[in-house]
Amino acid sequence: MTTGLKQPSNSYLQLIASFPPRPIANEAEYRATQAQINKILERPNLTKGDRAYLNILGLTIYDYEEQQEKLPVLTGANLINALLEESNLTIEDLVPVLGSETLAREILNGERTVTPDCALKLSLFFIISGERFLQ
Repeated sequence: MTTGLKQPSNSYLQLIASFPPRPIANEAEYRATQAQINKILERPNLTKGDRAYLNILGLTIYDYEEQQEKLPVLTGANLINALLEESNLTIEDLVPVLGSETLAREILNGERTVTPDCALKLSLFFIISGERFLQ
C-alpha cells in the first residue's frame, strides 16, 4: 500500500498559479505577500486549500521576518541586567559571584567596567562566554 499526498483541488492550484509561493527577497515582495494573505482572509468561507495556501505564505513571511530582524548584541552591564531579568534574579544573587554588593551595583550602574576576572566569574554563573561581558 502506498500513501502520499492527495491531488490538490483546482482552487488551490489556481491560488498557486496566481501568486506562487516563493522565498521573500525584499520589502516589496513582503508587502505583496501580506496583501495576498489579506485578500484571502477577506473571503467569507475559507476552504481547506485556502488554509493550506495561507499556511505556506505565512511561513514565507515568518522566514523573511526572522532574517530581517536584527537583535541587539548586549554586552557588559546591559547583558548582566538582561540576564538577571530573564532569570528572575536580583543584584543580591550576584554578591556570591562578584564578592560584594557594592561591586555588583557599580557594574550594573555603569560606574565600573567588567574586569576579565569578573567576566570569568559571570560566565561560569550564567553559563555563557565571558567575552560577552567585556565591553
